[in-house]
Amino acid sequence: MGLLSFLDREHTVAKPGYSRWMVPPAALCVHLCIGQAYALSVFNLPMTKLIGITQSAPGDWKLTELGWIFSIAMVFLGGSAAIFGRWVEEGGPRRAMFTAALCWAGGFLLSAIGVYTHQLWLIYIGYGALGGCGLGIGYISPVSTLIKWFPDRPGMATGMAIMGFGGGAFIASPLSVWLLGKFTTATHIGVAETFIVLGCVYFFFMIVGSILVRVPAPGWKPEGYVAPVTATKLITRNDVFVYDALKTPQFWLIWWVLCLNVTAGIGVLGQASAMSQEMFPGHITPIAAAGFVGLMSLFNMGGRFFWASTSDYIGRRNTYFVFMVLGFCLYCTVPYAGNTGSVALFVCCFLVIISMYGGGFSTVPAYLRDMFGTRYVGAIHGMLLTAWSAAGIFGPVLVNYIREYNVTHGVPKAQAYNTTMYIMAGLLVIGFICNFLVKAVDARFHMKDADARGTERDTVPAAGARA
Repeated sequence: MGLLSFLDREHTVAKPGYSRWMVPPAALCVHLCIGQAYALSVFNLPMTKLIGITQSAPGDWKLTELGWIFSIAMVFLGGSAAIFGRWVEEGGPRRAMFTAALCWAGGFLLSAIGVYTHQLWLIYIGYGALGGCGLGIGYISPVSTLIKWFPDRPGMATGMAIMGFGGGAFIASPLSVWLLGKFTTATHIGVAETFIVLGCVYFFFMIVGSILVRVPAPGWKPEGYVAPVTATKLITRNDVFVYDALKTPQFWLIWWVLCLNVTAGIGVLGQASAMSQEMFPGHITPIAAAGFVGLMSLFNMGGRFFWASTSDYIGRRNTYFVFMVLGFCLYCTVPYAGNTGSVALFVCCFLVIISMYGGGFSTVPAYLRDMFGTRYVGAIHGMLLTAWSAAGIFGPVLVNYIREYNVTHGVPKAQAYNTTMYIMAGLLVIGFICNFLVKAVDARFHMKDADARGTERDTVPAAGARA
């Protein structure tokens, strides 16, 4: 009972003198852990050789089968974020972070059993379903809290909250390779043992984050902060009720903008290690590929902070225009890099692409805040993350199955990804059009002081600080 009361929202209210700069480290404790999802590709090739050890044998899992682990995790990430969005805001970030830690660590332990028994469905349930719920709840747990603490810089705040998720693979990738090396023998590949260690380590740090986090006291605002007197065309001072937001075209346009931007990056990111080795055989070793995944993670993390902070100055809509136009050019350049054997050009293209991929995630909460106000931004953001779930299926399917189709029809592995790159570029063109159509939310969706939902509004804590 004592533990349960410790998790309650009222026990996380900051006392006078608490520094708001303590909240970003708490968010990073969670996001750096769940960001391991971006390093899952490090395990893909080893898990295709659990029986054969040195090479795939009959009965070993295929890359296409393993690709579904990541996709299932993304589906449950978006689903849990949408379903538990209001629950997270009502109960506060500490309860959400603690729950996420249980789900995330439990997913690793159940997946380890799946590897030991060679039952792929257990990994689908463990890492995919249970771990995916940990991803979704953990992902949204600090976002609205940071927006409350930083009403003066919402883009920077969400960048701080989410950059850890992009940077998690920078730690997880080399750590996973090192652990695999420690546990692997001539007759055994140590994937299960690595999962167990990672689950325990991540549980510890996520609990630390839940202990550190605080929410601001009612009426708190930064010293010297004055709320804007008037709103700009695409930044409202009105709030939209969480379920009314679903009725607006703006929500669904931004949903597609995020979905298409994520689809164009997530499939590549999920297979980055295997793709780089196949496109440049003999030039990129497994160790170098793991380093490439880690480097992408660093740019993923840095891009989340850089692009979200930039959006505070150029606007969220303009930031997404940059993503779509520059991303289109870079995806069209990747096949050229592969055909000419230019590893440097290939790496540069994907580092910039991944920075914008991460920037899309960190910019969208502030985009929603601009469109729908601060009161329900956390819950609305959770619902929007269903776009991530959809992209988690579309992206890996495009990469994995088009690659397999090309290889089975005689296309060299080094060129098997070219068609996918052009498809990704085309998706960004559609995303550009959707972003262009985003306008200010119609006034009929704005909440009024005498709104009939007063009781509901009082039961859901504000998603942003009122100055």
